Amino acid sequence: MEVGLAKRIMFPAGSLYLEGILVQRNLSKAVVISHPHPLYGGDMNNHVVGLIAQTFEKQGWTTLRFNFRGVGRSQGNFDQGVGEKEDVLAAVAYLRGLGTQKILLTGYSFGAWVNAQVALTHPDVQGSILVSPPTAMMDFSFLSQDMKIRLIVVGDQDPFSPVSKIKNLVQSMQSPPPLKIVKGADHFFSFGSEELTAALMAIQPSL
Repeated sequence: MEVGLAKRIMFPAGSLYLEGILVQRNLSKAVVISHPHPLYGGDMNNHVVGLIAQTFEKQGWTTLRFNFRGVGRSQGNFDQGVGEKEDVLAAVAYLRGLGTQKILLTGYSFGAWVNAQVALTHPDVQGSILVSPPTAMMDFSFLSQDMKIRLIVVGDQDPFSPVSKIKNLVQSMQSPPPLKIVKGADHFFSFGSEELTAALMAIQPSL
């Protein structure tokens, strides 16, 4: 594999195979990037997912973004977040098979919810970043016991991730992570993408 070039791959997740895009850079640090809700058009080609991937790649990280089961060429069907956790576990296992030493999970919207659950107990995951976690739609109370969230980024115009709920969530956590609130940004970051990129770059030296 030529280092640094995007490569479309298929990797196993139990009895299924999932479609992904791998950019192999420094194998000492890698990030799995998970996309928004499959039933609302979310996939690995989402522009925020792509932006997250590019930000990490520019800093030398190996990145793996993939389609959850039932999306694109990924086999299977939507599984209410249960099977999707298995998909993230499979992505982590794939990166471990490449010899990666440090693995970070970064999820956007629905992907943030799935990733955060995996990161909570997975010994091979050193940390996770949540972008626009949809606290108005999904239960994030399990994060009260979390010690792995490294950053939360949310727009102050996001109806699915209300700032008040996000602040309450952070305050409930044993180890409250930095919270970046992007003024004027909605759930889809049609505005504020530069601030999102800057927040991701600023946190990387501490990861």
